Amino acid sequence: MPYRFSVSKQSDQCRTASRGNVLVIDEDPADLVYYRTVLQRAGCAVVTCNSYNEALDCLEAEPFDLIVLSQGSSAFEGRGVLEKAVATDRDRQVLVVAHVLNMSCYLEAMQLGARDYLEEPVLEQEMVRAVETCLTSRAVAA
Repeated sequence: MPYRFSVSKQSDQCRTASRGNVLVIDEDPADLVYYRTVLQRAGCAVVTCNSYNEALDCLEAEPFDLIVLSQGSSAFEGRGVLEKAVATDRDRQVLVVAHVLNMSCYLEAMQLGARDYLEEPVLEQEMVRAVETCLTSRAVAA
């Protein structure tokens, strides 16, 4: 089941006047909390999933402007999520965050339609910059 967080009155307001609806997929609970916090501060509505199968279900249930997708190993387990995200909405932005930097995964992600590829640890300002770039690109495409 996806985690929906609403930690304060302010974050409820962000959800209704959101800069973007973002799905974050990561198997590490600490990373999910970190990305959720950073993205909510940036004004995004955030849904988190801790498995790729759960993320596939979320993609069918709700529209997302941006997908933040964890790449946990050189096997690039999130490939199916990236493929489905782009296939169902060509303008949807996907940001891959690599726990393990791997050039072949980077090239594959970009060829499949990822907008950007970051390496952990991701600083808050780096994440916000990447998210703003992705959401701006989506708005221009729409």
